[in-house]
Amino acid sequence: MRPLAVVLFCLLSIGRPAFAQEKTLYLSSLNWPPYSQQGLEQGASVAVAKAAFAAMGYRLVVDFYPWSRTLNLANDAHSKYAGYFPEYYAEQLTEHFIFSDPIGSGPLGFAEQHNQPHIWQNLEELSAYTIGIVHDYINTAELDGLLAKGVLHGSEVTNDKLNLLKLANGRIDLAVIDQNVMHYLQYSDPEVSAVQNKLSFNPHILENKQLYVCFKKSHAQLAEIFNQGLKKIDAQKIQAEYLAKMR
Repeated sequence: MRPLAVVLFCLLSIGRPAFAQEKTLYLSSLNWPPYSQQGLEQGASVAVAKAAFAAMGYRLVVDFYPWSRTLNLANDAHSKYAGYFPEYYAEQLTEHFIFSDPIGSGPLGFAEQHNQPHIWQNLEELSAYTIGIVHDYINTAELDGLLAKGVLHGSEVTNDKLNLLKLANGRIDLAVIDQNVMHYLQYSDPEVSAVQNKLSFNPHILENKQLYVCFKKSHAQLAEIFNQGLKKIDAQKIQAEYLAKMR
């Protein structure tokens, strides 16, 4: 019998109370709208993840924390969390986590001051500028490598909102951000809305980043079940409909 079939057979064979408990699972996440956020409308990525699990008969519960705590809880072997999301792919994470199939995507680039546009071809051309980044965020391999080497100069904050406010006030020159996140903050957050006319998204995209769920390696079978669920839904459509609703 195939491993996935064994898991499903065991779930069907155990008693009703245990079965109900097994069918509920937990992932940790962060407040990163429009992809994930605490509240009634939990975000596009959460909508996709819940739909994929529901297609396989599972109920997903998502708890929201600051990003660093989200990672720590997901990496804790004794926590209730099977993993965390949404995440960009990074090779170093594969030591501890299994990446799902993609659950969505978003354009990653730079926010800049509207009256000070940057024209660039190679990232090294931005070495004279201060670039706002969010602590513990994965960006692109090239950008993160240049920041680590000191070729580019980064200024860390704890979230995207702070980066945009610093940018609007001229305290940094650029801010790394997902375009959908930037648009959401511009139109939904009062403080960012107040300065939105000062901000633009640079047309040179760093990368159209795929989004994933990261599962603990001890939950490899659950990752397989989730991927099976993704095949039963239209993740791209769910994300597009959610983003359209948030505009």
